[in-house]
Amino acid sequence: MHAVALAATDGMLSFELTIAAEVFGDDPRYAFAVCGSGPVRVGRFRLDPDDGLDRLARAGTVIVPGWADVDADPPADLVDAVRAAHASGARVASLCTGAFVLAAAGLLDGRRATTHWAHTGVLAARYPQVTVDPDVLYVDNGSVLTSAGKAAAMDLCLHLVRADHGPAAANAVARRLVVPPHRAGGQAQFVTTPVPARDDHPLAALLPWITARLDRPLTVADLARQAKLSARHLTRHFHSATGTTPLQWLLVQRIRRAQELLESTGDSVEAIAAAVGMGTATTLRRHFHRTVGVPPDTYRRTFRGQ
Repeated sequence: MHAVALAATDGMLSFELTIAAEVFGDDPRYAFAVCGSGPVRVGRFRLDPDDGLDRLARAGTVIVPGWADVDADPPADLVDAVRAAHASGARVASLCTGAFVLAAAGLLDGRRATTHWAHTGVLAARYPQVTVDPDVLYVDNGSVLTSAGKAAAMDLCLHLVRADHGPAAANAVARRLVVPPHRAGGQAQFVTTPVPARDDHPLAALLPWITARLDRPLTVADLARQAKLSARHLTRHFHSATGTTPLQWLLVQRIRRAQELLESTGDSVEAIAAAVGMGTATTLRRHFHRTVGVPPDTYRRTFRGQ
């Protein structure tokens, strides 16, 4: 059974802490424990840890929730325990501003990382040796992972379940918690719904039409013609409904479809590139790596090789 230790100390954010407890605490595949140096005040709540911070070094995965006051130095005993856990071989993941704890422990030096969009500038200025990416939901560096704020913490926790036990297990957890099963880490932090809720929205029929034709070359002119809109009005509606441009939205759908095929089939990268309208394996690899953060072959090994 995989041991997950949730590091807890005064000043942590209750939302991110409880997300981790919900995902890992009720899953029989994980031995979950809250670890702290004593009773902890988390927002309005008082928490009694199951064990001390020294248990972090014996865990397979250590979760560091959000840190409320990013202007204050995190407790030295927490920083030392997180550093020792990583040195012992633990996978260490921060949720939201928990990245400041990982940075203080030196775990983000020379690595790409993220945190809540409101604090990415502070993290980058305080720790210039860290490559801070403000435009993603989470970053997976293998043994060190970081997430953006709030809902992105759930995305990262589900990503960990997905890496450990496969897509079906992560989907089951997502269904239990009534949340989307997977959002790629490379998505922007400001993610709006990809499909308009109203049936009478100008894009309501167009978006399913696009997703059914991802294997074909599609231009803005093609989409505008299908929607019976000018290219200008199409772009305006896309930005309003999805927060992005038509071609960027189309690219994300192609990448998502490629992820599904990498997870569920043995098709070659070349065949998948053709199936999602990328044309060549080189093109797919370039866009996939830029969006997801890892090459297609690495992604497949992670999610199909478990």
